[in-house]
Amino acid sequence: MTLASTAPDVSDLRDDAFDWALVDVETSGLIPRQHRVLSIAVVTLGPDGEQTGEFSTLLNPGCDPGPVHIHGLTPERLRGAPTFEQVAGQIAALLRDRVLVAHNAQFDYDFLTHEFARAGLRLPVSRRLCTLALNRRVDPPTADLRLGTLAAHYGVAQSKAHDALDDTRVLAGILRATLREAALLDLPLPLVACPPRQDPRFAPKPPKTPCAFRNPGRLAPGGPLTQGMKIAITGDTETVRTELVARSAAAGLNMVSSVSRHTSALVTNDSASGSSKARRAVAEGVPVLDEQAFLKLLDDVSPGTPHENPTTTEPAEPVAVTVPVPAARRHEPAAEGTSLAGRRVLVVGGVHQDAAEARTRVVELGGSAAVNLSASVTDVVLLPGGERDRRLPRITSLRLPTHDADWLTAPTSAAPSYGSERAPFPHVLPRGGVIDLPGTAAETRWDVSASWAQQTSCEIDVVAFIVDEDEQVSCDEDFVFYSAPESPNSSVRLLSDGPTEQTITVDLTAMPPAARKVVVCAAIDGVPTFGDVGAVQITTAPGSRATPLAQVTVDAATTERTMLLAEIYRRGPLWRFRAVGQGYDHGLAALARTYGVNITD
Repeated sequence: MTLASTAPDVSDLRDDAFDWALVDVETSGLIPRQHRVLSIAVVTLGPDGEQTGEFSTLLNPGCDPGPVHIHGLTPERLRGAPTFEQVAGQIAALLRDRVLVAHNAQFDYDFLTHEFARAGLRLPVSRRLCTLALNRRVDPPTADLRLGTLAAHYGVAQSKAHDALDDTRVLAGILRATLREAALLDLPLPLVACPPRQDPRFAPKPPKTPCAFRNPGRLAPGGPLTQGMKIAITGDTETVRTELVARSAAAGLNMVSSVSRHTSALVTNDSASGSSKARRAVAEGVPVLDEQAFLKLLDDVSPGTPHENPTTTEPAEPVAVTVPVPAARRHEPAAEGTSLAGRRVLVVGGVHQDAAEARTRVVELGGSAAVNLSASVTDVVLLPGGERDRRLPRITSLRLPTHDADWLTAPTSAAPSYGSERAPFPHVLPRGGVIDLPGTAAETRWDVSASWAQQTSCEIDVVAFIVDEDEQVSCDEDFVFYSAPESPNSSVRLLSDGPTEQTITVDLTAMPPAARKVVVCAAIDGVPTFGDVGAVQITTAPGSRATPLAQVTVDAATTERTMLLAEIYRRGPLWRFRAVGQGYDHGLAALARTYGVNITD
């Protein structure tokens, strides 16, 4: 596996005028490489926001239409509709030379990419804009960011939810209103460059069969193989490698592609070959045996211990929020002058250490530390040098209260009132803070999002590792990153709808039994460090449109180039979220190797 980044450089284009193509698709499921588009609508707008075109059609997918109770598209309604291939030319003409816009744009973009690939065509989209990501930047005072909620907030009429054409017309109104709000805040648009994708084979490889047994540890001298042992192979083998691996996996062994301290044995016919696996085996003290000895042991593999199925165990006692001081809290109204409850504070200026200490103080006082200027910011703390920040004129025009650092000792101004429309602020966690996901978490998709200030000096990549009880991946494909943005069974995916935010989505219902944890990390591509980046805000929410359950601001980094941001992990039948904030000076390749990913330099 190689880590050559495909992330293109996206310039700040907020001053340009765009032609827009607003898109909504209804689909037979949620996985683009498996499911199909059932209906599509496209509405085009000019740079002035006026509508210039409209197209919509039902589509015959040639398969089961999936959740009819959601989209209402029965096989009878779709019978006689054109196939996607038959209308691909019309759709391409509407998309060409326009910015694709959708609510959760990566979803619509990925489905269109696969449909055009099946038709043997290239999707003619070079940039996209996600109105969900844009509204997360604006942060309007709404309970959530669902299409219907935003439509009500911006005064856009909605007639029929989950109808592609009506949803696209609603989206047009939301886009116009949100662009006005973004202009007031002087926010750069989160435009995402879309590299050409023509070949349907860009989807992840089919997964290997997950090993059903726990790792019993090292192979003992003279002892038997045991189901669940992690076995690596290096060098030439007399048996065809694919056959040897298949036979071993069928016997219950966990065949891995790299060597770590958790590897049970290395199989090689040339222990002195000097391969990277052989060198690592020597360094870690991993037992080494040749192919013939391994085949003899393979004839009589001892039974292993199956991975526990959390759904068959007795429910564990609920665990309260567990965090070091200061404890996790939701922002609740507080008496004037006693805390920053109900406020979102942006710290501007100051050297890195002073700014980090100020944001820590905000959290200690019950407030929320903002990373970017948004509609939810209630106060600004101006540290030395902050008067040169490019956002200060906008802060002044918005008449936001500004304070010096002494204000954090005893804040006095009253918290703002948003009324009943604003959802409660999320739990604010410190580094190391842990919170139980709700009891229904195993039936929900959870998003872990990371956001940061606009960068011009480097690219930041968010990645994820799906690991077992040994903190190791079961296969290289359990490493989710920019070139492999989803795990083989789509239980973990990487979403990117802007240059300042990336999200890892975790479908807990699809996690394999061996998976004990999803580790979410960030890495910098280039010379800069996280000390140069500054604060990184991490949130977790049950879906992209939902109100976050918890958030943490991590900004104590100095020379680190990779950062462990957060974890979602099992605790018996329950799942928990932990804010980590641990950094390392090495790069992403070294980090990946610690989790057992086979990286080629």
